[in-house]
Amino acid sequence: SNHCFCLLGVGKTTLVKKVCDALVSAGVSVSGFYTEEVRERGRRVGFDVVTLTGDRGRLSRLSAQSAAGGRECRVGQYVVDLQSFESLALPLFRDMREESKRLFVIDEIGKMELFSQAFIRAVRQTLDASSCSILGTIPVPKGKPLALVEEVRSRQDVKIFMITKENRDMIFDDIVSAVQECLKK
Repeated sequence: SNHCFCLLGVGKTTLVKKVCDALVSAGVSVSGFYTEEVRERGRRVGFDVVTLTGDRGRLSRLSAQSAAGGRECRVGQYVVDLQSFESLALPLFRDMREESKRLFVIDEIGKMELFSQAFIRAVRQTLDASSCSILGTIPVPKGKPLALVEEVRSRQDVKIFMITKENRDMIFDDIVSAVQECLKK
């Protein structure tokens, strides 16, 4: 199996979208999801998951201090809406496994998404599926390592691209070529 991962840097969702557009133009079948900021009056109030077909669901929203006795899934000031995330993201994995020679986008494998055990299982199964290539994003390591992210980073069949402000225009072609190579195999 062959996979391709971008390591988070600056503006990775934008870059992944550009790569997908280029691949779709080249006739590649692409599915999966992006994570997008949600802004109200210029301030970030949370994140949504958006599928490549344009379906959108809530991933997290700003929240006052927890009233639920700390049982909710929180990342900083954001509360993660697991039910909404899973109901949008998980079916994408199931559909993807039924069709070979396509690219699956996972943006991102990060702290918010990793509250979902079902998501972790789905990513692992997809990584082990020989029929698909993955273009994914992972956060730059800071603080306590995230187990699944470390697993992805250490896989032999994963290629890591570190995206910076300086290299993100040049690295675009490298990522497109790498994904096209993956898809040929």
